[in-house]
Amino acid sequence: MFNSKLITGALAAVAMVGAAQARDQIEIVGSSTVFPFATTVAEQFGRTSKFKTPVIESTGSGGGMKLFCAGIGLEHPDITNASRRIKGKEFKKCQANGIDLTEVVIGFDGIVLANAKGAPQLELTLEQIYLATAKKVPDPNKPCQAAWCEPVKNPYQKWSEIDPSLPAKKIEILGPPPTSGTRDAFQELAMSGGSKAYPHMKKLKKTDKKMWKKLTRTVRDDGAWIDAGENDNLMVSKLVANPDAVGVFGYSFLDQNSDKIKGAVVNGTQPTFDNIAGGKYKISRSLYFYIKHAHVGTVPGIQEFVAEFTNEKAFGEEGYLVPKGLIPLPAADRDAQRKNSSSLTKLAL
Repeated sequence: MFNSKLITGALAAVAMVGAAQARDQIEIVGSSTVFPFATTVAEQFGRTSKFKTPVIESTGSGGGMKLFCAGIGLEHPDITNASRRIKGKEFKKCQANGIDLTEVVIGFDGIVLANAKGAPQLELTLEQIYLATAKKVPDPNKPCQAAWCEPVKNPYQKWSEIDPSLPAKKIEILGPPPTSGTRDAFQELAMSGGSKAYPHMKKLKKTDKKMWKKLTRTVRDDGAWIDAGENDNLMVSKLVANPDAVGVFGYSFLDQNSDKIKGAVVNGTQPTFDNIAGGKYKISRSLYFYIKHAHVGTVPGIQEFVAEFTNEKAFGEEGYLVPKGLIPLPAADRDAQRKNSSSLTKLAL
């Protein structure tokens, strides 16, 4: 009898070879936060190597994972960028489609809340951020005295209603869409983090973590939160045009636009390079990209591109990505990432 799996595998290999003849550029998708770093590396790679400059599309972390994990073959991307780690369900989708992958951590980034340069300086706590952004919040008129109190629809329309020390301005937050890793990280670190100021919410995390996540990571849908898309540069322009608005995006965009916007102080800490690198700024996360093993050796230049990205001259402390806003990993971690990526260490969750 014929082995249908072997025949299918052989046909897939033939298809890969045929497609490779038609595509000699690396294709990368994913995070808008990692996009400027990947683009800078791609341009340097195109100038200094024998390979063509990779094509990079900003789809958001979730959108990139969907494309990346859809299958093997040159109609699918070779690398995906992410501003948060691959989720379990995404990894399972990759595995179901026969995709082995390597995870590479490139550095750190902070998530900032920023407004126009001429607007009032915002000084916020994680609790206040949670109260400004969550769809449901603890009832401000009935402090919870029990083990559990049902949250209410968010009543806060102005910042000053949350705390009199905040501006008497309408809450208007331009944030990343659901496909964004920045949004995932903001929901986890800022919103869920802020909910821990309430003992009954902390207890809920222990007794019903699924419900706790749903309540603390669902953004409001009454117009106070506005999905602004994956184009962070466009968000900066909107903040300049509307001094009352606040934007949520990665530190690198604040760093690159410091002449136009300024970051909010969070829990008494400025969103600076040193504070994020030192772990003092609480809304910070790691940045990643993922390599599809089956495409290495088929699409020319993948290993060489990865080597360029993980070279000290790129993501090191004095690397050319630092002026772009990347916050480097410690030296030992950079060495580990370089080793894992060069050997294509297979990710296992």
